Parts: sequence; C-alpha cells; structure tokens
Amino acid sequence: MIRLFNTLSGQIEALTPADGQTFRMYACGPTVYDYGHIGNFRTFCHVDVLRRALQLEGITVRHVMNVTDVDDKIIRNATRAGVPIAEYTKKYEQAFFEDLHALGVAEPEVIARATEHIPAMVKLIEQLAAQDIAYKTEDGSWYFRIARFKDYGKLSKKDLTGISDGARVDVDEYEKDSARDFALWKSPKPGEHFWETPLGAGRPGWHIECSAMAMEYLGESIDLHGGGEDLMFPHHENEIAQSECASHKTFARHWFHVRFLLVEGRKMSKSEGNFYTLRDLLLKGYKASAIRMLLISVPYRQQLNFTFEGLAAETTAVERLRTFYQRMLTVTPATEKNAALSTETEKARKEFRAGLENDLNTAEARAAIFDLVRAGNAAADAGTLSTENVAEILAVLREFDSVFNVLEDRDAAITKFALEWAEQEGRLNEAAHEVLAQRGLSDEQIQALVDERTKAKRARNFARADQIRNELAEKGIVIEDSKEGVRWKRK
Repeated sequence: MIRLFNTLSGQIEALTPADGQTFRMYACGPTVYDYGHIGNFRTFCHVDVLRRALQLEGITVRHVMNVTDVDDKIIRNATRAGVPIAEYTKKYEQAFFEDLHALGVAEPEVIARATEHIPAMVKLIEQLAAQDIAYKTEDGSWYFRIARFKDYGKLSKKDLTGISDGARVDVDEYEKDSARDFALWKSPKPGEHFWETPLGAGRPGWHIECSAMAMEYLGESIDLHGGGEDLMFPHHENEIAQSECASHKTFARHWFHVRFLLVEGRKMSKSEGNFYTLRDLLLKGYKASAIRMLLISVPYRQQLNFTFEGLAAETTAVERLRTFYQRMLTVTPATEKNAALSTETEKARKEFRAGLENDLNTAEARAAIFDLVRAGNAAADAGTLSTENVAEILAVLREFDSVFNVLEDRDAAITKFALEWAEQEGRLNEAAHEVLAQRGLSDEQIQALVDERTKAKRARNFARADQIRNELAEKGIVIEDSKEGVRWKRK
C-alpha cells in the first residue's frame, strides 16, 4: 500500500479509493499560453509516477487533467498576436502533449478543456449564488465571498484571520498572501472573447474551472488532487472554498504537491538566462529519457537542483540500465540456478516496491534496481546465470519500467520530432543540427549496420567491418563485442 504525504493533514497517509474500487485523482494541467518549461514537467512526471505506482499496486485509477485554454495570460497574448484565443492555444496545447509523450508520461483517462465546460462552471456559480456566497458586482462580474468559508487557509496553513469582507481581486494570479474575494466570472473587457450565459456575458475565472471539471468527472468528493507547490495558494485554496461551499462535502481527501525546480542553484527565469523548455534541451542533444530520469530522480517533496552535470549522469544511468536489459535478453544462461542471485533479485524487487510505498521515494526505489544491475552483471561475467535467474531479473526490470518508463529507446523518433519543430520555427542553429544528426539513425538502421559488420568479419572483410564501426562512432554509436554477442549503445 502506498503511503503519501497529505498537504492538508500534514501527515503521511495510506492511499485507498473511497469507494473501494477506483482511485479518483485530479491533477492541474497546463495553461496553454506558451511552451512548458522543465519545472512544469517535473510536476507532470511525478504525477505520472504516482499514477503508475498505484496501478502497479493493482489499483484502478481514473485520472482527470484540465487544460486551461482561457485565462488572463492567454487573452493578453492572443490579443497581442491578433488571433482568436482558440487559434492561439491550439499550437501550445499540441506542443504540450508532444512534450508529454516524449517524456513517457501516460495520458489521463480524461482531458478536460476549460472552454468545453462553461455550462458546468455556470451551474456551480449559480449554486454559490443561491447561498449568497457568490455575489455580482456593478460591472457584471461574480465574486466568491471568502469570509463565508470559515476554513479558508486550511490547506496552505496561512493565518488569514484578517480577511476583509468585500475586498476583491480580479486577476487570476495575485500576491501569495492576498486573501480577498476572488473572481468566479469576469465580465468582458472591450474586444475580449466572451460567452453569453444566465450569469451574463463573460468568461470563467481560473479557480472555478478546476472545481467544476473535477466534480463533473469524479464526483463532489475525490480521492486526491495534485499539482505543483506554487498552486497551493491561492488556486487550490480557492478550489476547496468554492467546492465545499457548493457541495458541503470534503472536496479532496488527499492533496499532493510537487516541489519547485532550481537551475544551477537559482530560480529559473528568462532574465537569468537559465530558462529551459524540453525542446531547448533536446536541441542541445540530450535525450528525453534522461531528462525524465533526472526530473524524477529526487523525491517529489524535495527541491530538485537541475544541472547539466546531473543530466549527463542520468544519461549514463539510463544507458547502463538499457545495456543491462539488453544483456539479459541475449545472454546465454548456465544450467544451474544461482540461488544467491535469486535472493538478491527478490531483495531488489522488495526494496524497489518499498521505496515507492514510502511516500514515493524514487531515489530509494531506483537505488535497489542499480544494486540488481551490479549483481546481475557480475553473475553474467562469471557465467553463473540460469534461465530462471534471467526470467526473475527481467520480471523486476519490467516492474521497474512500468513506473520509471526509461528502458524503451524512442530517442531517434524524438530527435526527428525536435529537428522538424526547430526547422519550422526557425530555431535550428548549426551546432544543434550537428548534435542531433549524430543521433539521427533509427534503431533498425543501426542494427542493420551492426549485422552487416558481423557478416563482413565472418567473410574476413575487416576493412568494411572497421569502416562500419567508424561510421557508427561518428554518429555516437558504440559497438561492444562480448562473449554473448555484439551489442551497441548510443553515447
């Protein structure tokens, strides 16, 4: 059973479905006004680890993620670009899901776009208005009266006793210690897109979107709500207030927050010159699998300090895992079972599961697998691996990969995607093209060349064999001749 820190209670608690059947979780998705940065994707990767870990425990998961495709930033940027908001957001939503797939993040069961759920938001605001908790202002906007919710601040643990009834804030993002009535529905400014509704013309505020969509797909009380720690206040605090005032039930039993990411010890920002999207890193020649491994290498409740040295180390770690996995698939087993190795394999499996069950401690979980890699390689070198040993090791590796998802080599396809995008956007410089070209061969093309080299050696055509090795080396492909056969790996 997975035990996870609950931001609401401040305790580590067991995760179980309230209905005993399906674990209902909602995680805040992207606001599609620009390309996502690696800090955003750290959160999405850890949510993915949580989802996969629950499924590994045999729990059925119903996961809902929103896409915020209307808010202040989107309206401002679309207006500046001179295009409708739907046209503006389409590009960045597509880019988000391309990046998500590149990082091996599984799509949720439900993807809920804000603009497709306006009626549900209006209905929720009407419920609040019927209790005089939502009120309309002179300009036609609707606000939430937070003084009416006595538990306001229970998630973020902020002292908000000095709430001033009637003091309002109408922007989606505001000062983190500001406790004022927040906008549920905004009347349109000149030139802005709006919806005609029983509330009047306008558009939803940011906070009402998530409450309405979470309750529509998961019910009035859900098992878990997650997101980055920057959303805790005011966004998640406001979600709790409006949801619980409407339903008179606990909105989410468990709250899951992922810590910030630093870059080289500093806050990531464009002004600092240390702001990176996934695509920026791909164009520097790094692999999406190594980026995923780095983003989840540090447990979610600890701040991750992103460094390029760390990314290089994770690149090596992923290659080591893949090389070991391929070795286990191709090794010639001995006849007798290695009982000591079998014990080590079971120990690694238990420690891997224990790490995940201990507040999703990804560092502990992966350490157990690298211990198994060392033991398995030593046995393979000594020729003491049996067929049963290999089967046991492969089972543990597949269990590990069902959560970490880095063993499959999809790098050539992701490289092609990065190149095509950069060319379309006019961002492909000469250095990036050279780096990416080294990784441009598909796995099938590489294997065909390796097979050709093997045939050339058998035919004693050593000149051609050396030529193929050199050509592959120029592309960043290393060939290893071993007693189990010929293996290759990307640098």
